[in-house]
Amino acid sequence: MTSHCCEAMADRVNVRCDQHDTSFSCPDALVGFSARFQEYGLIIHDGGTSSVTIGFCPWCGRRLPESQRDRWFDELERRGIDPWGDEVPAEFQDARWLAFPRRE
Repeated sequence: MTSHCCEAMADRVNVRCDQHDTSFSCPDALVGFSARFQEYGLIIHDGGTSSVTIGFCPWCGRRLPESQRDRWFDELERRGIDPWGDEVPAEFQDARWLAFPRRE
């Protein structure tokens, strides 16, 4: 479970809707969070799954965590896994992979 910067952010990231399958299809969902990449984004409700990455919380103003997207791709490449063609292991689908030792 991820601890967010403030209660308002946690409330927005954790919006659950019984009328829509995903936060991208729910107009009440404003902010998405990718545990895998440690990224927050403002959801673009255009029928897809796009968002605009944000660096600061819109409610409390705190700096949000640095994205781990590049590190995720680097770690998969180091293991010989092609995320576009190979099956990505379960531990890389969420934040579990962040516990692996960092290799530079």
